[in-house]
Amino acid sequence: MPGPAAEDRWTTVCRYDDIVPDTGVCALVDGRQVAVFRLGDDGGRVFAIANFDPASQASVLSRGLVGSLGERIVVASPIYKHHYDLRTGECLEESGYSVDAFAARVVDGDVMVRLNA
Repeated sequence: MPGPAAEDRWTTVCRYDDIVPDTGVCALVDGRQVAVFRLGDDGGRVFAIANFDPASQASVLSRGLVGSLGERIVVASPIYKHHYDLRTGECLEESGYSVDAFAARVVDGDVMVRLNA
């Protein structure tokens, strides 16, 4: 029996409780560094984007500060403070610096990421 198609494959990266609320962690998923963020204490709000910050050319986004700008949930890069939308990966300051955004979910306490949405 063939395995699930790549677009249907979810990878468990950690336990939900392993991520401190309103922070991120870095996970290696299929050879890619992915920044995974937990928002709040209320259970289950997770987001995933590429960890590589194109503005600074460094893999640091998982260490950024999480917050909101208007209606957008963002992470601020720890180096040049560019803001990346956690839903879309769009850079709010410079469109040429956007990053990939990935599907993320919590199932039975496990944080899971899917690279191909």
